[in-house]
Parts: sequence; C-alpha cells; structure tokens
Amino acid sequence: MLDYRFVDGTRLTSVLEALIFASPEPITWEKLSAIIKESEEELELDKPTIRRIVDQLNERFEENDLSFRIEETGGGYTYVTQPRFHPWLSIFQHENAYRKLSQSAIETLAIVAYRQPITKPEVDSIRGVDSGYILRQLLEKMLVKVSGRADSPGKPLLYKTTPYFLKHFGINSVDELPKPREIDEILKDDDMAEHRRLLMERQMELEDQQAQELFEEFSENHEESEEDQQNPDL
Repeated sequence: MLDYRFVDGTRLTSVLEALIFASPEPITWEKLSAIIKESEEELELDKPTIRRIVDQLNERFEENDLSFRIEETGGGYTYVTQPRFHPWLSIFQHENAYRKLSQSAIETLAIVAYRQPITKPEVDSIRGVDSGYILRQLLEKMLVKVSGRADSPGKPLLYKTTPYFLKHFGINSVDELPKPREIDEILKDDDMAEHRRLLMERQMELEDQQAQELFEEFSENHEESEEDQQNPDL
C-alpha cells in the first residue's frame, strides 16, 4: 500500500503529500481517503494507513534535513516547521501574534476557550467591561463562532472556539490548553520572558521611529509656513 502507484506512475505517498500541501486548512484523513477513492474506487485508505504514509513522508523530510514536517493538528494534517527552527522564527511569530491580537482580544479569547460555551453577558461579567466589539473582532478572525443559544432569559448567544483557533495556536484540541495552574509557570519561563523583552524593545523602536517621522513632518511644515510668511507675494 505504501508503495502503491497509479496508472500514470504517480506514487500514492506523493499524491497525499500534494493534497496536504495544497489544503489551506488542516485536512482530515477522511477527506484524504475520499479524494483518493474518487480516482481509485478499489483503494480504501483507513486512518492507520494514512498515518503510516505521513510517518514515511516525515522520515524523508528528516533525511533531507528539510525545515518542515507534517503533523496532525486542528483536526487534520498540515505542514509545520521543524521544532529546531523555532528559535529562528520565534521573534517573527511573536511579533505577528502581537500585532494581530490586542491584549483585550487575547483576554476575551482566553475566557471563551476556558469557559465555552459561554454567553456575552458572562464574558462581560468576568472582564468587567462590555465585550461586544471584541467578540465581533474574534468572529471576523474566525477564532470564535456562535454555537447556539443559552436556556437563560433572553436566550443569549453562546460562543465557542473554532477549528481555526486550534490551528492558530498549534493544538489539536482545547484539552491541550495549559491548565490555569500551569499558566504562571509558562509566563515565568525564561524563553517567554526573552520574547516579551524583545517585543517591548521592538515596540519602543517603532514608537521612536514614528515620533521622529512626526517631528520631521512638523519641522518641514513649520519651515514652509515661515517661508510663506516671509514671501507673501510668491
């Protein structure tokens, strides 16, 4: 099965590799099996077989010292970078995460993730402020979704996290989220502290750069204004 070739000589392993690569979202083993079956009706692929093929692909990637591998995350298979390359990517990744999600959004998302399904009034009660705008942002980013209505008065909407949330944070289930007692340990981790320090320095650099640009713009406008006053007939 692992060495199966189609009529045109294409290997089954290469086809699965291409399908996983082309999929914008983690692709399930059921979907992979269904696609293959459309072409080869007699070819039945179960989960253990697909997992063995993925393992075989990962061995090849490792042998060729490639920077990526295939992992099962977010409910399906997708490409991820090798762990040994994470230090090289950590600053870039943390800067992107910092820009994409505000502190309020992260706080609200954490409440939904740990207390789901949860209503907006419940989120508001925990945060102490109205969370409507933040929840709409998280809905737009597809990190949370409406999962129904509560039985409480008014039938408020219930919110829960999405498969994209799992992919965004590189986990396969909300059960993999750190327990509340583990969060303090994570925040105290030396690597995390270094990442936060670098992000703060980067933010200060950007703020200094923006301040300098504003100062230069003000100076140019001020000089032009003085020249206009000195030469009113021009």
